[in-house]
Amino acid sequence: MEMETAPETQPLPEAETAEPQPEPVPEPGPGPEREPGSAPEPAPRAAALTAAPAPRPERRVLRAVLRWTAATLVFAGLAGGVGYGLAQAERTELPGLATEHDGRWDFGTVERPALPAGVPGPYDEDNAAAAHHADPRDLLLPLPAGAKPDRTLPAEDGWLPVEDFLRQYDADYRQAVREELTDNSCRHIAARGWTMPDGTRTRIHLLQFNTEGLADTVHGNVFASAGLFAGADLVGAPQSALNSDWSSSIREGESSQYVYDESEPYGKRQVRHAYITAGDTIALVVQSSPGETPEVPFQQTVVLQTRLLG
Repeated sequence: MEMETAPETQPLPEAETAEPQPEPVPEPGPGPEREPGSAPEPAPRAAALTAAPAPRPERRVLRAVLRWTAATLVFAGLAGGVGYGLAQAERTELPGLATEHDGRWDFGTVERPALPAGVPGPYDEDNAAAAHHADPRDLLLPLPAGAKPDRTLPAEDGWLPVEDFLRQYDADYRQAVREELTDNSCRHIAARGWTMPDGTRTRIHLLQFNTEGLADTVHGNVFASAGLFAGADLVGAPQSALNSDWSSSIREGESSQYVYDESEPYGKRQVRHAYITAGDTIALVVQSSPGETPEVPFQQTVVLQTRLLG
């Protein structure tokens, strides 16, 4: 595939922001219950397997080469931050969305969780592992207005067992995905899903690792496209092609998006999905609707989830 030159950078309009206020480090409280916004305890096994991260500049050069090879379109985006209020994506940010009723959902105002004073963000210079210190469950996009929660996903603690995560992949790929998650010390999988009144279903999974390098390894080995098609097939979407024409496949800060559409002929529901690589975290967004899945709410969901990851 011939490599295309990256288009001129188009700055995204600023989202509505609230002045970030550092919060004091909370004192430990009694009991095992999770406090909102608290970071999870690292898995003991994962800590033992953590390798010293390679120098960030060299790794980013390698990642950039791989992303061009995957034929994704990369643009400059908004810089990440802590404690910012994120408004919904403006119509001018997504191509062809200048009309008043364009089909997007009402997420209200979405906020990144604030970090305690002195705790670095995922892309700060003193955060060599590009680690998200916020709880992954607090980084999941909330339900839009009118949505019903997906009862097949965990509602109480927000964590999804690995075996449940694997069920969304074709049986031929589950063992390979399981081995990559184990070998690269996947710490947690947070999940949330919903169904809209028109039958559109959305599932979001956040897979957190110990370092950015481990997350990149897993994405490259089992999730990245092989040629034009997704690496690991989803159940019900055996032929999902890389959507290199989707101009919302942008890079926001250090995050990148890889977007796939199920190719025709598809069944009763078309599946769209995207992988977002953001520091130590891989996000998987899956959306399907009866007939053809609308592009506008899918774009909106992917962009807002990317911004939450900084």
